[in-house]
Amino acid sequence: MGIDGLNLTPFERALFRLKEGWERYQLDVTDLQIRDGLIQRFEFTYEIAHKMLKRFMEITSANPAEFDAMNFQDLIRSGNERGLLLGDWSKWKKYREMRSKTSHTYDEQTALQVVAGIPEFIEEAGYLLAQLNARAS
Repeated sequence: MGIDGLNLTPFERALFRLKEGWERYQLDVTDLQIRDGLIQRFEFTYEIAHKMLKRFMEITSANPAEFDAMNFQDLIRSGNERGLLLGDWSKWKKYREMRSKTSHTYDEQTALQVVAGIPEFIEEAGYLLAQLNARAS
C-alpha cells in the first residue's frame, strides 16, 4: 500500500536526535543542560509520533474524518489493533502524562521521572516508525 502524503523524514530525524541525546546523557547523568535538552527532544519526538500515527490512520482509512474527531485513547487503540504500536493504551497514557508533566510543571523530580521513561519510549517510537516505513513501501 503506497502512502502518499506521509513524509516520515521528520519523525526519523526526531527519533535519531532523541537517541543521540539519550546516549550523550548516559555519559554524564549529572549534566542538567544535557538532561533538559533530552527532555525537549522527547517532547518533540512524542508530538511527531502522535501526528504520524494519526496521519497514517487518516490516509489509510476509508473514512479519514473519523480520525479527526477521535480522542487520543481511541486513536491509540486503533493503532494497536492495526499492529502499528508495540505498547497498549496504558503505555501511551504514560508517555502522554510524561509529556504533559514537562509542559506544566518542571522540577527535579518530574525531570527524573520523565527521563526514566525515555528508553521505553525510544523503543516504542522506533517500532512505530518501522511499521510506518514497512507499510509505506
